[in-house]
Amino acid sequence: MNYWEERYKKGETGWDAGTITTPLKEYIDQLTDKNLTILIPGAGNGHEFDYLINNGFKNVFVVDIAITPLENIKKRKPKYSSHLINADFFSLTTTFDLILEQTFFCALPPEMRQRYVEKMTSLLNPNGKLAGLLFDFPLTSEGPPFGGSKSEYITLFSNTFSIKTLERAYNSIKPRENKELFFIFETK
Repeated sequence: MNYWEERYKKGETGWDAGTITTPLKEYIDQLTDKNLTILIPGAGNGHEFDYLINNGFKNVFVVDIAITPLENIKKRKPKYSSHLINADFFSLTTTFDLILEQTFFCALPPEMRQRYVEKMTSLLNPNGKLAGLLFDFPLTSEGPPFGGSKSEYITLFSNTFSIKTLERAYNSIKPRENKELFFIFETK
């Protein structure tokens, strides 16, 4: 059984806030184009997916390597079962207008970060955006979650993305307060 599936089966899902977090909710609330194609990688129980669907977005997709969280989403949103992809994120080939990041990047081993950037670049349409949250605490060999810093993210993403926003999230949930950077990166 894979690592993530086992975590769901055991109920070891400390990253799951139980609802959409405020920074992503507020970002989504200002989106006006309900036809955007949106991907949420490693979405877990998909609270962002639910929020988007409930607010009129129809082209929202989730990819997760674990089946249990996808089954949880399917129970809540059976009409959208074709939008739930059980696969390795790195095997995707479809492109999107927007990819939302929430605890996926920090779950990957740090040696996969450059591969993440390259894959995100290939999955985004021209002028596509990668937006969401990245952790801002020292990177250690222990994780997930694995930390990082603003300077590391600038170095990592600036070759292929225009950094539109990268700042301390002012509206993080309490357990993540002062530990998150909100960002919007646009493909060059």
